[in-house]
Amino acid sequence: MPTQPPVLVASDLDRTLIYSAAALALTMPDARAPRLLCVEVHESRPLSYMTETAAGLLSELGDKAVFVPTTTRTRKQYQRINLPGPPPAYAICANGGHLLVDGVTDLDWHARVTARLADECAPLDEISAHLHETADPVWLRKHRIAEDLFAYLVVERELLPEDWVKELAVWAEERGWTVSLQGRKIYAVPRPLTKSAAVREVARRTGASWTLAAGDSLLDADLLLAADRGWRPGHGELADEGWTAPAISALPERGVLAGERILREFLKASRP
Repeated sequence: MPTQPPVLVASDLDRTLIYSAAALALTMPDARAPRLLCVEVHESRPLSYMTETAAGLLSELGDKAVFVPTTTRTRKQYQRINLPGPPPAYAICANGGHLLVDGVTDLDWHARVTARLADECAPLDEISAHLHETADPVWLRKHRIAEDLFAYLVVERELLPEDWVKELAVWAEERGWTVSLQGRKIYAVPRPLTKSAAVREVARRTGASWTLAAGDSLLDADLLLAADRGWRPGHGELADEGWTAPAISALPERGVLAGERILREFLKASRP
């Protein structure tokens, strides 16, 4: 019998499959809260979690599909995460800027990405300088450059003027960049730097004919639109904007239980 092409499952991580303590949204009585598994430690402290049930589902998914963690995190930030299940053969970091194959950066892919950014977008130095000049120290806590590909700010969200983000988005769009506000972080990312481009490359290499995806932020929209089926949780930028598309399911669950639901949907959709 001919071998069936693999199913590719590309999922965002933070606030999609894994959750910080602040993002868990444990609204049930304490005695009914799900048991949690810590999947990330940073500076000797637990940082990110999923439910134990979700951990079991992810282990099962890793045996049935090509699971590809797909994140805006840098490679160093991604490598702190210890996900259950088989180690992924592929992972996508820096919003598509780095494709890891068995944990090692694919240099050819990275060179292709950086060449395209140089051709189509204003340089990172210009964007970073504008952020530095216009961000107010009253609400700015950190200004970071990620992998020499994009910039992000860590802010005090309650002090951040809403108009500032909107004005930044307009300014950035004219220069080929996208702005995304996620929790306490404001990302400025080149428009061609996308998760979907890297996922298409993994699909080409694996021969996958069916792609599933999940994500919660505006930086995940292109990933979801490129998939055959996609899911978004009931929280995050996409939910806040009521964003949807024909092949996208908007789930009601919020917080860590949304991650569990997404994994159930992945498993159902990946079975022959």
